[in-house]
Amino acid sequence: MTTEAHVRMVGPVIRGVDNELAEAVIEAMEIDNPDTDIVVDDRGGYIRISAAQRCRLTRASLSEVLGHEFSLAELEPSLSAFAGRINADENEIVWFLDRED
Repeated sequence: MTTEAHVRMVGPVIRGVDNELAEAVIEAMEIDNPDTDIVVDDRGGYIRISAAQRCRLTRASLSEVLGHEFSLAELEPSLSAFAGRINADENEIVWFLDRED
């Protein structure tokens, strides 16, 4: 991971009580972002999952990791916050810094 101070991180923050789901999100994000370092900061009450500049999470990868179909809308109650901007639909969530065209 680039450690330069100007690099900004983006990604979801998951409530700490949902550790199984957080672990699945981490694994799925590693699958969906193979060339990106995923950083996990477990603060007990919440788990910040982030990457530099841009990262994505797909329904397909999260469902595969969980072992059953999972709608990304089901993730929303566990998300306490996120860093960056966000684009989401039923198949993927993308966190990013600059506007995506």
